[in-house]
Amino acid sequence: MNTNELQIAVTHGDDATILSLLGRVSVDSSPMLRNRLLAVLRSEARPRAVIVDFTQSPYVDVSGIATLIEALKIARNHNIAFQLTGVQGRLKNLFEVAGVLSLFEASSHPTGSSISEAF
Repeated sequence: MNTNELQIAVTHGDDATILSLLGRVSVDSSPMLRNRLLAVLRSEARPRAVIVDFTQSPYVDVSGIATLIEALKIARNHNIAFQLTGVQGRLKNLFEVAGVLSLFEASSHPTGSSISEAF
């Protein structure tokens, strides 16, 4: 895999759809992430929650953050919980410095557990 490529594995569960990211989310790859997120959020069989797993994605740029915020807004409009997991180290710091981590922390899981528990 080229270090600039992004791979997205989508797993559909009973209550949640998980998008597991492998690689960098950048201006080149964020359109692909956006398309996958929109497909999940606008599908006929909408999940109760969408979880984006960053465990294997060490890098996100501003276009990736914008994509996630757009998806969060759509999810909220459809009453779908939108969560991030696996955000740690520099990536977590970026979300904190950008002032957007709290947006995703406020997006709670249907069972009532907060996204912050995933960190």
